Amino acid sequence: MTKYLISFPSEAMVVSPEELPVVGAAAHAVVEEAKAAGVYVFAGGIHEGVDPVLVSGDGEVSTEIYPGSRLKGGFTVLELPTREDAVEWARKMAAACRCSQELREFMYDPAS
Repeated sequence: MTKYLISFPSEAMVVSPEELPVVGAAAHAVVEEAKAAGVYVFAGGIHEGVDPVLVSGDGEVSTEIYPGSRLKGGFTVLELPTREDAVEWARKMAAACRCSQELREFMYDPAS
């Protein structure tokens, strides 16, 4: 089976502070559904209050990250048999989060 990344940047989710608990509960319900279906790998959100750093092969740490790099927001990784299944899970997450989701496929790695 193939692993898929379903994600959205934080600025895509435009909900009021009052709606946030409802949206969070809906997103968690989709995650629980994925767990029950046996397709859940990992999910979370990028902590935007902690600045990213770039670490080189010699261990040097820099605050200069790759140009254009903008990983933030929420994500879910699922392992699914088909891309059509991944689209359906992304649809469920989009409905729960009230924003469109990006869908990406991980390349196969026999060591993982």
